[in-house]
Amino acid sequence: MVVICYFKVIRVDGIGKTIMIKVVSLFISLMLSGCMLGPDFQKPDLEPPETFRFAESTAEMAEDVNLKWWELFSDPIMASLVHTALQNNLNVKTAVSRIEEARAALGFSEADLYPMLDIQGGAQVGNFIGGGRSATTDKSAYIAPVLSWEIDFWGKYRRSNESARAELLASQYSLRTVQISLITEVVSTYYLLLDFRQRVELSRSTLASRQASLDIIQKRFNRGIIPEIDLNQAQIQKEIAVAAIPQYQRSIAKAESVMSILLGHYPMAIKTGEELHLQPVPPMIPMGLPSTILERRPDVSGILAQLHAQTAKIGVAEAMRFPSISLTGLLGVASFELGGVTDSGEIWSAGAGLTGPIFNWNKNIRRVDIEEERTRQALLEYERVVLQAYREVADALVEINTLKEQLDAVMRKNDAAKNANKLSKLRYDKGATSYLEVLDTERTLFSVGLEQSELEQQYRNAYVKLYKALGGGWLSEEEMSETGTTEDGKPVSSTE
Repeated sequence: MVVICYFKVIRVDGIGKTIMIKVVSLFISLMLSGCMLGPDFQKPDLEPPETFRFAESTAEMAEDVNLKWWELFSDPIMASLVHTALQNNLNVKTAVSRIEEARAALGFSEADLYPMLDIQGGAQVGNFIGGGRSATTDKSAYIAPVLSWEIDFWGKYRRSNESARAELLASQYSLRTVQISLITEVVSTYYLLLDFRQRVELSRSTLASRQASLDIIQKRFNRGIIPEIDLNQAQIQKEIAVAAIPQYQRSIAKAESVMSILLGHYPMAIKTGEELHLQPVPPMIPMGLPSTILERRPDVSGILAQLHAQTAKIGVAEAMRFPSISLTGLLGVASFELGGVTDSGEIWSAGAGLTGPIFNWNKNIRRVDIEEERTRQALLEYERVVLQAYREVADALVEINTLKEQLDAVMRKNDAAKNANKLSKLRYDKGATSYLEVLDTERTLFSVGLEQSELEQQYRNAYVKLYKALGGGWLSEEEMSETGTTEDGKPVSSTE
């Protein structure tokens, strides 16, 4: 159905201007008094658990979570790598670009709320009018600015603008999510690199020890004191240590390549600080109330903003079921002589149009159904992300607790293995035992040393996972403001 109410006058006085102003004022009043269709967004009311699983404390969350937590590891080289990655990483740059895209989309959406002003003009000369020939040659020309405005009576553009604002906020949280993930990857890879380098040093020290033992065994075999099998066993153990060195050197090279890409560079050598076993462990942080995780994690806040954006789209779809009201106006000059358009009379026109659907096989109803189902999907995705967040915190807590116990046990086992290896060599030198006992203690000592190095890496990385799971790590107060977050870690409402 199309119903058009149109009023047009061609005059040379200022009455047309007055009428146009009155019409514009009337429709502004209509727009301001118009309604907004669709549901208003409300934050889902989820009931989090009262405590974190495996948490040892329910005190207020430490302020360290909101600081540069990677600096708590007291390694300036690591901190420098994190800073470089945040500046150069391509994923971060892409996320920043997406924010600018969302900001431009918001401006694009906001433009629909206001009148559009275009220029219109034309000139014509000839004797063809309508479907027939004229006896005279007609000449005409006109030029005028044209005002057009679709009144947002049902809130279609306001809902669209609300959705665009929420999507902008979601893109800002997405950048923060990318940054936290990047920081976590840099720190985790750094500890993995320290682990591999420590294993190389352990392999080299083991090789030096076994080479010294082989030299002694070789001399004893040359003198006929020991059987050849003891010599062969010593040679085997030495080659095991030799083969371990290139294995971990290869792992180092791969870890350096991963780190280089995170830094936005081509693969290169990466400088590291203190050895892994000398790296400090950050102090344990209190967990706080579980509900705070919903306010701190940018991925949770981001998916909530996306839910808001999708909810507003229901209102857009609802508004498309109703007639749209448009206002047009023209004010300019026209002439029947091509060369005298600027010297002729003033022209103006004003009109309003009403366009709305009558019957389209429920197409507009189905459009609303589509947006409602998409909103339901967004809500389910929000709930999934929240559950995932709590799971990650619980996993990180249990890793810290259990890895600490495991590492303490392996360190005691390593001390015992060193002593057993020392005693077995003394017993072998005195002829009290066979070389098989020495071989067994050497294998155990090497294996336990590698196990301890891996556990030291995993234990420190468990803290990294915990900080990431808690959503901490704001870089500055300016960044909190840019990403729509207040000083207490709460997201700013996208409707503000």
